[in-house]
Amino acid sequence: MTFLNTREFAKQLDSQDALNKYQEQFIFPKVNDRRVIYFTGNSLGLQPKRTKAYIDEVMNDWAELAVEGHFYAQKPWWDYQERFAEPLSKIVGALPSEVTVMNTLTVNLHLLMVSFYQPTATRYKIICEEKAFPSDQYMFQSQVHFHGYKPEDAIVEIKRREGEHNIRLEDVLAKIEEVGDELALVLIGGVNYYTGQVFDIKTITAAGHKAGAKVGWDLAHAAGNIKLELHDWNVDFAAWCSYKYMNSGPGNASGCFVHEKHHTNPDLPRFAGWWGHNKERRFKMEPTFDPVNGAGGWQISNLPILSLAPYLASVEMFAEVGMEALIAKRDHITAYLEFVLQEIDKEVESTFEIITPSNPEERASQLSVFLHGEGRSLFDYLMKNGVITDWREPNVIRLAPVPLYCSYEDMYDFGQILKKGILAKQ
Repeated sequence: MTFLNTREFAKQLDSQDALNKYQEQFIFPKVNDRRVIYFTGNSLGLQPKRTKAYIDEVMNDWAELAVEGHFYAQKPWWDYQERFAEPLSKIVGALPSEVTVMNTLTVNLHLLMVSFYQPTATRYKIICEEKAFPSDQYMFQSQVHFHGYKPEDAIVEIKRREGEHNIRLEDVLAKIEEVGDELALVLIGGVNYYTGQVFDIKTITAAGHKAGAKVGWDLAHAAGNIKLELHDWNVDFAAWCSYKYMNSGPGNASGCFVHEKHHTNPDLPRFAGWWGHNKERRFKMEPTFDPVNGAGGWQISNLPILSLAPYLASVEMFAEVGMEALIAKRDHITAYLEFVLQEIDKEVESTFEIITPSNPEERASQLSVFLHGEGRSLFDYLMKNGVITDWREPNVIRLAPVPLYCSYEDMYDFGQILKKGILAKQ
């Protein structure tokens, strides 16, 4: 399709968009009494209007039933998490038994590393990407310290080549082969939070297994954003937060994946708790742990129902829409945003450098843009004029045109506001 940087063309694209109606199912902040253009769904998604009803249902059941809500609520609390199995399995490409919800993201990655990072005297190294999200870096450091290793010895970062913004697949594979028999674990973010680069999960997982290592993924920026086939790709484990692309609310519950090949392995260590115990015998208060057969066997504590309620509202919306439709719009609206940026670049003295890969297979719902010749004042201008975006030093803005609630007209309007903000300084 040949794009045009006009309001009429953007409106035409919106009129042809089957997902355009979902904008009305979200609550937008306002700046200057106008609905914002929201580009930070890669940090915190907007609130779906249906969320309140799901939370109110739990609150009403708690008020009317108190402890009996565990068994007699409209959605009984004792098995509330099981409602996620089917819709989440479709979002991440898993069997329903391979997914569950519990805790928060870094907590879950730590718990999964109890099972899947089992270093020995000769096989103890972890491969991750350079400039991984800080929480992952801290997790790696504390894990290797716990096992008696030094981070500088045990943590191997795959680096970008000089002058390049993204990590080449060939360099990932070469590093896995180089570390070889010393490699215990590959654990990478499926989508790099800073650049928006999407990694080839299938190929990297296969390479890690060939080297004799376990392979896990931090899918914080991937779940609900990219096509995932975790079961078929033979991924050992993964975890993701739910408050970015899945709009479940700040700091909300995390999802987990454990491949079925690990479900019945009695030699696999794990930290146990009563919510991971045999469901039919959970309330018998037995002294010996008998894990649920599936990812649910990694659960530890009674689940926070008030946190799960908005997450359930979200995954049911995803079930309505389907990942195929989301990804189709994601690719199209991201391409249109890229076009708008290129057109505005021609009209101003500043230069925009998109550091997210141009290959659609290596990017998702994010463009990270270097604003050469601009500084923090431009970001402040955008925020004051109703564009909610994200700033990263030294002069990068991250733009996430989330397909559920961003419109093509938003992309056009953003371009015009961006141009005004730059020209106002010249």
